[in-house]
Amino acid sequence: MADTATTEIMAAILAEHGDLEGPMLPILHAVQAEFGYIPNDVIQIIADHQNITRAEVHGVITFYHDFRDAPAGKHVVKICRAEACQAVGANALSERAFEKLGVNWHGTTRNGNVTLEPVYCLGLCACGPAAMVDGKVVGRVDTAKLDQLLAEAGA
Repeated sequence: MADTATTEIMAAILAEHGDLEGPMLPILHAVQAEFGYIPNDVIQIIADHQNITRAEVHGVITFYHDFRDAPAGKHVVKICRAEACQAVGANALSERAFEKLGVNWHGTTRNGNVTLEPVYCLGLCACGPAAMVDGKVVGRVDTAKLDQLLAEAGA
């Protein structure tokens, strides 16, 4: 059950998107922008507003990789998983990140500094493997550069 402040925030978000046709994704993006993730206690509020089941809202949230069910770390590191990057070493980068951070995809380090996420194309196919750290795209990432990026992020 959502607290009063959350309920008021949700009422504003839902009112702001009430005139849209098919407002589910804009609502979820607004919720995540407000809270940093999709809190479990707002799912029923959204479901009631959209006249759908909680399971349907959950299905949309889990279908799209960008929605979170927990707050992200202070820094978000994304490693490209597209075929072009995999062909030039992205799998080794992923394994190195798992090892260095002690988490798998969508995991956040225990100190809360880094969240690791897969991404399925950063548009740097000619400069792969590619990564993104806090919205900044980095090309030609090898394990040494990855170690440096992770260290800068506090891992």
